Amino acid sequence: MGRLDQQHHTFIQALMSRGPLSENHALTMFGDLCGGENGGLPQFIGTINKEMVFLQLEVRAGRNQYNGKLYYGLVNKLGNEQAKLGTRYSHAQIAFFKAVLEAIVSDSSMKGEISGIQALNLGLEIQNEQQPPGETGTQVAAMTLTLAQKEKTLEELAHDHWLSLTTNGMVTLGIRSFLELWNIFKNYDVPLCDVCNEAGIKAQACQNGDCSVRMHDYCLKNRFRGPQIPRICPKCGTGWGGSSGDVPQRDQDIRRTSDVSQGQSSLTTPVLKRPRSSSRRPRTSFAQDAVNLGEE
Repeated sequence: MGRLDQQHHTFIQALMSRGPLSENHALTMFGDLCGGENGGLPQFIGTINKEMVFLQLEVRAGRNQYNGKLYYGLVNKLGNEQAKLGTRYSHAQIAFFKAVLEAIVSDSSMKGEISGIQALNLGLEIQNEQQPPGETGTQVAAMTLTLAQKEKTLEELAHDHWLSLTTNGMVTLGIRSFLELWNIFKNYDVPLCDVCNEAGIKAQACQNGDCSVRMHDYCLKNRFRGPQIPRICPKCGTGWGGSSGDVPQRDQDIRRTSDVSQGQSSLTTPVLKRPRSSSRRPRTSFAQDAVNLGEE
């Protein structure tokens, strides 16, 4: 098939309007469109990608490292954050996203997350950067974000699947970041998973502090599948602790805006859990919690 037909157009339009689709959703749509014929989904997507080369766009498959699910998305092949975010976001919002991204991928615990308050404080650091040469105070002010604007930016980035906000007040990467920014992760020297050779942002590390091996939770499940396979590091031979079973319940509890298979696109601002006190106060936002912590 040399040209795109109506089935291809419908599939592309679904990706553009709904965002990344889970593997099950993509397969269901392909079955409805083509009856499961025409060489299968990989060939169907390959035809689309051949016709979109000149647009620097492609349909790409990527795995969500927090739940192990595979997604398909229409991605921009240009390789920087500004090109990815396009004109929807301001320069200040792009700088804020970059700071959040750096903090998440640099998480030494390899949980691939930071708290909402940490994210807002990263924005404050951006505001305190030195004034660029030749720019007036008014121009620099336009590059700043208030706490409310930063919180709103987090919501917008989550709605667009660049980030995800959990029910316990954490900020993680969204599926679009895994789909489109995988090449940028190399700039942050993120160690690769020993199994799939992808950036190990949400992963487990070898218990030997001198060993650099890390593996995703879902890759561990495949690596140590079966009782006859020894649970040891493939590089240094150190015993590998933890579980190689299903994704932990905590990660299953994440209310992810990237799970488009449920047809949901709304975003509820997460509530930060704070220690209980004798007098209960009204529920607050990220921004108000950041202000309160600064006053304590």
